Amino acid sequence: MQQDAGIVASAPTEWGKGLRCCVPCQLVKTFEQFYEQGCENCPYLAMDGDRERIYDATTTDFHGLTSVVDPQSSWVSKWLHHKNHVPGCYALSVDVQQLPQHIEDILSDNGVKWKREQ
Repeated sequence: MQQDAGIVASAPTEWGKGLRCCVPCQLVKTFEQFYEQGCENCPYLAMDGDRERIYDATTTDFHGLTSVVDPQSSWVSKWLHHKNHVPGCYALSVDVQQLPQHIEDILSDNGVKWKREQ
């Protein structure tokens, strides 16, 4: 998930139960932000403008939140394995055991291994 310099994910515009987390990269935004902008780390998921895809590739079942300004030098990014992600807000852990098969196929086709929380 190597990203172009200068891309930054928008911080969530609302806080609370309306937040969603991209399962593969753990980026946290509102549903509306995923709908309007997609996921800056996972453009191959093509979430922008696709409500069903957002529901399939994101979750509300996550814990903790951290903001990363400089992923290359942040120890939090290193700890979370987000060094190649864009600056933004990220979940500390995601509680998803399974993704829909078509999402797993897209991730596999793009060489992405997502981790299931135990």
